[in-house]
Amino acid sequence: MKLVFHKSVHHLQPLADNDSTISSLKIFGQPLILRSIDAPTKAFKISKIMIPNDFRDSLALVQDKFPSINVEEFCDDESYRQTSTLAKTELGEIGKNDIFDIPINALVSFSKKEDSFSIDPICYPWDLLNILKKVLHDEVTRSQISQTATIAKSSIIDGPCIIEDDVTVDDFCKITGPVYIGRNSFIGMGSLVRNSMINNETKIGFNCEIAKTYFGGDDQIAHHNVILDSIIGKNVWFGGYVGTANVLLTKKNVKYMINDDFVDTGINHFGAVVGNNCAVGASVIILPGRQVPANTKIQAGTIFGKKN
Repeated sequence: MKLVFHKSVHHLQPLADNDSTISSLKIFGQPLILRSIDAPTKAFKISKIMIPNDFRDSLALVQDKFPSINVEEFCDDESYRQTSTLAKTELGEIGKNDIFDIPINALVSFSKKEDSFSIDPICYPWDLLNILKKVLHDEVTRSQISQTATIAKSSIIDGPCIIEDDVTVDDFCKITGPVYIGRNSFIGMGSLVRNSMINNETKIGFNCEIAKTYFGGDDQIAHHNVILDSIIGKNVWFGGYVGTANVLLTKKNVKYMINDDFVDTGINHFGAVVGNNCAVGASVIILPGRQVPANTKIQAGTIFGKKN
Protein backbone atom coordinates (compact mmCIF):
# COMPACT_ATOMS: atom_id res chain seq x y z
CA MET A 1 0.00 0.00 0.00
CA LYS A 2 1.24 3.47 -0.93
CA LEU A 3 0.17 6.54 1.07
CA VAL A 4 0.10 9.74 -0.97
CA PHE A 5 -0.33 13.02 0.90
CA HIS A 6 -1.64 15.91 -1.17
CA LYS A 7 -1.74 19.66 -0.71
CA SER A 8 -4.86 20.94 1.03
CA VAL A 9 -6.09 24.38 2.06
CA HIS A 10 -6.26 25.46 5.69
CA HIS A 11 -6.94 28.73 7.53
CA LEU A 12 -4.95 28.09 10.70
CA GLN A 13 -1.90 30.15 9.70
CA PRO A 14 -1.14 31.21 13.32
CA LEU A 15 -0.48 27.51 14.10
CA ALA A 16 1.32 26.56 10.87
CA ASP A 17 4.77 25.02 10.61
CA ASN A 18 7.58 26.55 8.57
CA ASP A 19 6.34 24.60 5.54
CA SER A 20 2.85 26.15 5.94
CA THR A 21 1.17 22.87 6.92
CA ILE A 22 -0.31 22.02 10.32
CA SER A 23 1.19 18.53 10.28
CA SER A 24 2.88 18.91 13.66
CA LEU A 25 -0.29 19.80 15.57
CA LYS A 26 -0.44 17.28 18.40
CA ILE A 27 -3.40 14.95 18.89
CA PHE A 28 -2.91 13.02 22.14
CA GLY A 29 0.70 14.15 22.05
CA GLN A 30 1.34 12.81 18.54
CA PRO A 31 1.78 14.98 15.41
CA LEU A 32 -1.26 15.02 13.15
CA ILE A 33 0.49 13.55 10.11
CA LEU A 34 1.92 10.65 12.11
CA ARG A 35 -1.52 9.70 13.44
CA SER A 36 -2.80 9.79 9.86
CA ILE A 37 -0.10 7.29 8.91
CA ASP A 38 -0.62 5.08 11.96
CA ALA A 39 -4.29 4.53 11.07
CA PRO A 40 -3.65 2.80 7.69
CA THR A 41 -0.86 0.69 9.22
CA LYS A 42 -3.53 -1.05 11.29
CA ALA A 43 -5.05 -2.47 8.12
CA PHE A 44 -2.31 -2.50 5.48
CA LYS A 45 1.41 -3.00 5.06
CA ILE A 46 2.70 0.40 3.94
CA SER A 47 5.48 0.20 1.35
CA LYS A 48 5.85 3.86 0.43
CA ILE A 49 4.83 7.30 1.73
CA MET A 50 4.82 10.26 -0.66
CA ILE A 51 4.96 13.89 0.53
CA PRO A 52 4.67 17.02 -1.67
CA ASN A 53 8.12 18.50 -2.22
CA ASP A 54 7.16 21.88 -0.69
CA PHE A 55 6.59 20.35 2.75
CA ARG A 56 10.03 19.72 4.22
CA ASP A 57 8.93 19.87 7.89
CA SER A 58 6.30 17.19 7.24
CA LEU A 59 8.83 15.10 5.35
CA ALA A 60 11.30 15.23 8.25
CA LEU A 61 8.62 14.19 10.75
CA VAL A 62 7.68 11.15 8.67
CA GLN A 63 11.26 10.09 7.92
CA ASP A 64 12.22 10.25 11.60
CA LYS A 65 9.18 8.24 12.71
CA PHE A 66 9.17 5.64 9.93
CA PRO A 67 12.81 5.00 8.96
CA SER A 68 11.99 1.52 7.61
CA ILE A 69 9.44 2.84 5.08
CA ASN A 70 10.44 4.41 1.78
CA VAL A 71 9.51 8.11 2.02
CA GLU A 72 9.68 10.16 -1.18
CA GLU A 73 8.95 13.69 -2.31
CA PHE A 74 6.86 14.44 -5.38
CA CYS A 75 5.55 17.45 -7.28
CA ASP A 76 1.89 17.99 -6.40
CA ASP A 77 0.49 20.60 -8.78
CA GLU A 78 -3.19 20.17 -7.91
CA SER A 79 -4.54 21.14 -4.48
CA TYR A 80 -7.45 19.41 -2.85
CA ARG A 81 -10.72 21.29 -2.75
CA GLN A 82 -11.33 23.44 0.29
CA THR A 83 -13.74 21.31 2.30
CA SER A 84 -14.62 20.42 5.84
CA THR A 85 -16.78 17.40 5.01
CA LEU A 86 -16.09 14.11 6.71
CA ALA A 87 -15.24 11.42 4.15
CA LYS A 88 -15.61 7.71 4.83
CA THR A 89 -13.79 5.14 2.76
CA GLU A 90 -14.46 1.45 2.94
CA LEU A 91 -11.45 -0.77 3.58
CA GLY A 92 -12.09 -2.87 0.48
CA GLU A 93 -12.24 0.16 -1.82
CA ILE A 94 -8.77 1.30 -0.73
CA GLY A 95 -7.37 -2.20 -1.09
CA LYS A 96 -8.44 -2.39 -4.76
CA ASN A 97 -6.29 0.58 -5.80
CA ASP A 98 -3.26 -0.03 -3.58
CA ILE A 99 -3.04 3.79 -3.18
CA PHE A 100 -4.47 5.79 -0.29
CA ASP A 101 -4.78 9.51 -1.07
CA ILE A 102 -4.82 11.77 1.99
CA PRO A 103 -5.08 15.58 2.31
CA ILE A 104 -2.01 16.66 4.26
CA ASN A 105 -4.06 18.86 6.61
CA ALA A 106 -6.42 16.15 7.79
CA LEU A 107 -6.86 13.47 10.42
CA VAL A 108 -7.30 9.87 9.31
CA SER A 109 -8.93 7.39 11.67
CA PHE A 110 -9.66 3.69 11.31
CA SER A 111 -12.76 2.04 12.74
CA LYS A 112 -12.25 -1.67 13.21
CA LYS A 113 -15.92 -2.06 14.10
CA GLU A 114 -17.11 -0.47 10.83
CA ASP A 115 -14.12 -1.73 8.82
CA SER A 116 -13.63 1.71 7.31
CA PHE A 117 -11.47 4.84 7.42
CA SER A 118 -12.69 8.35 8.09
CA ILE A 119 -10.85 11.40 6.79
CA ASP A 120 -11.49 14.67 8.60
CA PRO A 121 -10.03 17.59 6.61
CA ILE A 122 -9.00 20.58 8.72
CA CYS A 123 -9.72 23.74 6.80
CA TYR A 124 -11.03 26.14 9.47
CA PRO A 125 -10.25 26.47 13.18
CA TRP A 126 -13.70 25.21 14.13
CA ASP A 127 -13.00 22.05 12.12
CA LEU A 128 -10.13 21.37 14.50
CA LEU A 129 -12.35 21.91 17.54
CA ASN A 130 -15.00 19.58 16.08
CA ILE A 131 -12.37 16.91 15.44
CA LEU A 132 -11.07 17.25 19.00
CA LYS A 133 -14.59 16.77 20.33
CA LYS A 134 -14.94 13.66 18.18
CA VAL A 135 -11.60 12.04 19.09
CA LEU A 136 -12.03 12.81 22.79
CA HIS A 137 -15.47 11.19 22.74
CA ASP A 138 -14.34 8.17 20.70
CA GLU A 139 -10.94 7.49 22.28
CA VAL A 140 -11.19 8.67 25.87
CA THR A 141 -13.78 6.19 27.07
CA ARG A 142 -12.25 5.39 30.47
CA SER A 143 -9.78 7.00 32.82
CA GLN A 144 -6.10 6.19 32.27
CA ILE A 145 -3.93 7.94 34.83
CA SER A 146 -0.19 7.37 34.79
CA GLN A 147 1.40 5.95 37.92
CA THR A 148 3.86 8.84 37.84
CA ALA A 149 1.07 11.47 37.80
CA THR A 150 0.23 13.25 41.04
CA ILE A 151 -3.45 13.94 41.72
CA ALA A 152 -4.27 15.81 44.92
CA LYS A 153 -6.72 14.00 47.21
CA SER A 154 -8.95 17.07 47.30
CA SER A 155 -9.29 17.15 43.49
CA ILE A 156 -12.13 15.46 41.57
CA ILE A 157 -11.86 13.41 38.39
CA ASP A 158 -15.37 13.38 36.89
CA GLY A 159 -15.64 11.37 33.69
CA PRO A 160 -13.05 9.63 31.51
CA CYS A 161 -9.65 11.21 31.11
CA ILE A 162 -6.11 10.42 30.00
CA ILE A 163 -3.48 11.89 32.30
CA GLU A 164 0.06 11.21 31.14
CA ASP A 165 3.40 10.77 32.94
CA ASP A 166 4.54 13.33 35.51
CA VAL A 167 1.37 15.43 35.37
CA THR A 168 0.49 17.27 38.58
CA VAL A 169 -3.10 18.19 39.44
CA ASP A 170 -3.01 20.48 42.47
CA ASP A 171 -5.56 20.80 45.28
CA PHE A 172 -9.28 21.47 44.78
CA CYS A 173 -9.29 21.03 40.99
CA LYS A 174 -12.03 19.42 38.95
CA ILE A 175 -11.30 17.53 35.74
CA THR A 176 -14.51 16.87 33.78
CA GLY A 177 -14.00 14.39 30.96
CA PRO A 178 -13.37 13.57 28.33
CA VAL A 179 -10.04 15.31 28.84
CA TYR A 180 -6.46 14.68 27.74
CA ILE A 181 -3.52 16.11 29.76
CA GLY A 182 -0.08 15.53 28.24
CA ARG A 183 3.07 14.59 30.09
CA ASN A 184 4.77 16.93 32.55
CA SER A 185 1.83 19.34 32.60
CA PHE A 186 0.54 21.14 35.68
CA ILE A 187 -3.01 22.09 36.68
CA GLY A 188 -3.01 24.74 39.40
CA MET A 189 -5.06 24.87 42.58
CA GLY A 190 -8.80 25.39 42.19
CA SER A 191 -8.87 25.09 38.40
CA LEU A 192 -11.63 23.56 36.31
CA VAL A 193 -10.71 21.68 33.12
CA ARG A 194 -13.43 20.19 30.95
CA ASN A 195 -13.68 18.66 27.49
CA SER A 196 -10.22 19.85 26.48
CA MET A 197 -6.94 18.60 25.03
CA ILE A 198 -3.83 19.89 26.82
CA ASN A 199 -0.60 18.77 25.20
CA ASN A 200 2.79 18.19 26.83
CA GLU A 201 4.59 20.61 29.16
CA THR A 202 1.63 22.96 29.64
CA LYS A 203 1.27 24.81 32.95
CA ILE A 204 -2.15 26.08 34.04
CA GLY A 205 -2.16 28.47 37.01
CA PHE A 206 -4.57 28.53 39.94
CA ASN A 207 -8.30 29.29 39.68
CA CYS A 208 -8.47 28.95 35.89
CA GLU A 209 -11.34 27.65 33.81
CA ILE A 210 -10.40 25.73 30.66
CA ALA A 211 -13.28 24.44 28.52
CA LYS A 212 -13.54 22.90 25.04
CA THR A 213 -10.07 24.20 24.23
CA TYR A 214 -6.92 22.92 22.53
CA PHE A 215 -3.40 23.65 23.80
CA GLY A 216 -0.51 22.91 21.44
CA GLY A 217 2.01 22.30 24.23
CA ASP A 218 4.75 24.15 26.14
CA ASP A 219 2.21 26.80 27.14
CA GLN A 220 2.38 28.89 30.32
CA ILE A 221 -1.01 30.09 31.61
CA ALA A 222 -1.02 32.25 34.75
CA HIS A 223 -3.74 32.55 37.41
CA HIS A 224 -7.44 33.41 37.01
CA ASN A 225 -7.61 32.79 33.25
CA VAL A 226 -10.89 31.84 31.52
CA ILE A 227 -10.19 30.15 28.19
CA LEU A 228 -13.25 28.86 26.36
CA ASP A 229 -13.84 27.26 22.93
CA SER A 230 -10.37 28.34 21.81
CA ILE A 231 -7.23 27.08 20.10
CA ILE A 232 -3.93 27.97 21.74
CA GLY A 233 -0.73 27.29 19.81
CA LYS A 234 2.69 26.16 21.05
CA ASN A 235 4.89 28.10 23.45
CA VAL A 236 2.21 30.65 24.36
CA TRP A 237 2.33 32.74 27.55
CA PHE A 238 -0.75 34.27 29.23
CA GLY A 239 -0.54 36.69 32.14
CA GLY A 240 -3.13 36.69 34.91
CA TYR A 241 -6.83 37.48 34.46
CA VAL A 242 -6.92 36.84 30.70
CA GLY A 243 -10.18 35.81 29.08
CA THR A 244 -11.21 34.52 25.66
CA ALA A 245 -14.81 35.60 25.21
CA ASN A 246 -16.78 32.98 23.28
CA VAL A 247 -20.32 34.37 22.85
CA LEU A 248 -21.60 37.56 21.20
CA LEU A 249 -24.02 39.77 23.09
CA THR A 250 -26.47 39.26 20.20
CA LYS A 251 -26.18 35.45 20.62
CA LYS A 252 -25.70 35.21 16.83
CA ASN A 253 -23.11 33.03 15.11
CA VAL A 254 -19.54 34.12 15.69
CA LYS A 255 -17.63 35.34 12.63
CA TYR A 256 -13.92 34.75 12.03
CA MET A 257 -11.66 36.99 9.94
CA ILE A 258 -9.95 35.35 6.94
CA ASN A 259 -8.11 37.52 4.40
CA ASP A 260 -9.81 40.71 5.66
CA ASP A 261 -13.28 39.16 5.36
CA PHE A 262 -15.46 37.86 8.17
CA VAL A 263 -16.58 34.25 7.68
CA ASP A 264 -19.60 32.83 9.49
CA THR A 265 -18.40 29.95 11.67
CA GLY A 266 -21.90 28.45 11.80
CA ILE A 267 -21.68 28.24 15.60
CA ASN A 268 -22.58 30.70 18.35
CA HIS A 269 -19.83 29.59 20.77
CA PHE A 270 -16.32 30.23 19.47
CA GLY A 271 -13.40 31.86 21.24
CA ALA A 272 -9.99 32.75 19.83
CA VAL A 273 -7.11 31.31 17.85
CA VAL A 274 -3.84 32.31 19.52
CA GLY A 275 -0.80 31.58 17.39
CA ASN A 276 2.50 29.95 18.28
CA ASN A 277 4.98 31.88 20.44
CA CYS A 278 2.53 34.60 21.51
CA ALA A 279 2.71 36.56 24.78
CA VAL A 280 -0.55 37.93 26.18
CA GLY A 281 -0.34 40.45 29.02
CA ALA A 282 -2.42 40.51 32.19
CA SER A 283 -6.12 41.43 32.08
CA VAL A 284 -6.42 41.07 28.30
CA ILE A 285 -9.83 40.22 26.85
CA ILE A 286 -9.82 38.58 23.42
CA LEU A 287 -13.17 39.02 21.72
CA PRO A 288 -15.02 36.10 20.05
CA GLY A 289 -13.67 34.88 16.72
CA ARG A 290 -10.38 36.77 16.86
CA GLN A 291 -7.12 35.52 15.42
CA VAL A 292 -3.87 36.38 17.16
CA PRO A 293 -1.01 35.92 14.65
CA ALA A 294 2.05 33.91 15.65
CA ASN A 295 4.75 35.76 17.63
CA THR A 296 2.34 38.53 18.69
CA LYS A 297 2.72 40.44 21.97
CA ILE A 298 -0.47 41.92 23.43
CA GLN A 299 -0.02 44.63 26.06
CA ALA A 300 -1.72 44.26 29.44
CA GLY A 301 -5.27 45.56 29.69
CA THR A 302 -6.00 45.37 25.96
CA ILE A 303 -9.40 44.45 24.55
CA PHE A 304 -8.11 42.58 21.53
CA GLY A 305 -10.20 42.96 18.37
CA LYS A 306 -12.38 45.79 19.68
CA LYS A 307 -12.05 47.82 16.47
CA ASN A 308 -13.31 44.86 14.46
